[in-house]
Amino acid sequence: MAVGLEVLKNYHPVKGIRIGIAQAGIKYQDRNDLVIFELAEGSRVSGVFTLNAFCAAPVQVAKKHLSEADTRYFVINTGNANAGTGPQGMTDALVTCEELAKLAGVEANQVLPFSTGVIGEPLPMTKLLAGLSPALEKLDSHVWPTAAEGIMTTDTLPKGYSQQVMITTNEDSANEEIIISGISKGAGMIMPNMATMLAYVTTDAVIAKPLLDVMCKEFADKSFNRVTIDGDTSTNDSCMLIATAQADMVEISSKEDPRYSAVYTALLDAFMILSHAIVRDGEGATKFVTMEVQQAKSVQEALDVAYTVAHSPLVKTALFACDANWGRILAAVGRAGVQNMILEDIDIYLDDVCIVKSGARAASYTEEAGAAIFAQAEITISIRLGRGDVTERVWTTDLSHEYVSINADYRS
Repeated sequence: MAVGLEVLKNYHPVKGIRIGIAQAGIKYQDRNDLVIFELAEGSRVSGVFTLNAFCAAPVQVAKKHLSEADTRYFVINTGNANAGTGPQGMTDALVTCEELAKLAGVEANQVLPFSTGVIGEPLPMTKLLAGLSPALEKLDSHVWPTAAEGIMTTDTLPKGYSQQVMITTNEDSANEEIIISGISKGAGMIMPNMATMLAYVTTDAVIAKPLLDVMCKEFADKSFNRVTIDGDTSTNDSCMLIATAQADMVEISSKEDPRYSAVYTALLDAFMILSHAIVRDGEGATKFVTMEVQQAKSVQEALDVAYTVAHSPLVKTALFACDANWGRILAAVGRAGVQNMILEDIDIYLDDVCIVKSGARAASYTEEAGAAIFAQAEITISIRLGRGDVTERVWTTDLSHEYVSINADYRS
């Protein structure tokens, strides 16, 4: 029941990236569930990972390997998260890297493992390892659509992004072309930092590794760390940014480079679209909701209010029911923990319909106007605190019967 989400079928291959896909039968038969990314030598890789204290074994291994060596391969399995699996889970993640490294002729710490699926069950290693060779044999630069499907769990649709971008290089307006292509997965257990999500954004641009690290963190904070479905932070979140350095261009090594702004904007667009796709495909979602807090004193204050409203079951169920019960929004704002809040300074809007003015029901508001907004598939809730000049946005969904059904039946 994805909200306004279109399946991308045509991807631009990124020079330096090949992908192999196999059916390992990790949880289900006859579905693609093992994906390998091959990165060209010289690729620069950055990542942002879950902050859950029970972070999964593959996350721990990926972080360690990323700090030790130049990454050449990703190996991604679905159907099993390899989280909450103790020492055996760590061993399994390491063995997966070792076996792929042997097959590919690289060092084990040049392989990053990623897993998504059910928590607490051991990986079926015989099946997983048997799938590595078939996936490697199929390495291809044109299989992005299948890869997007291969990393799905409860997603209803694959999620992807791909663009050719022209970058102006100098005052003579000469242009350099770069390619950006990426995929993501996620539909439930979505809450910063980060969410039950995997994301892989790749480009052939030549970007220095220290700058890429800064960009990846900033992009994640503006996108994947601003989406929430249900307030549950996963054990396995990983968001990776890869620059293969295969484009015909001089390296971008600082923010002062005249090309930096255009490259930054293009990559941020990829992160935003891929993260919003997760919300649009939220488990059981029928609404895509932008929660905007304006006139806050600080970023944290704005986010506290935004997330309090976004996580309110009463607000989310009202959205699902198309019930303009705006008092639930007001109540959530009031319990967000803002110190010394002045109620008379607060205005709240549904799109362009003012529902609260100076802390009370707006004189111009009608139930019919509110109901019309709540009936829309896409809604913006704007909360103006009247305390400062900070604006922050998060993106969320409603809460439907289907969400309960999906999660009640997930392991069956």
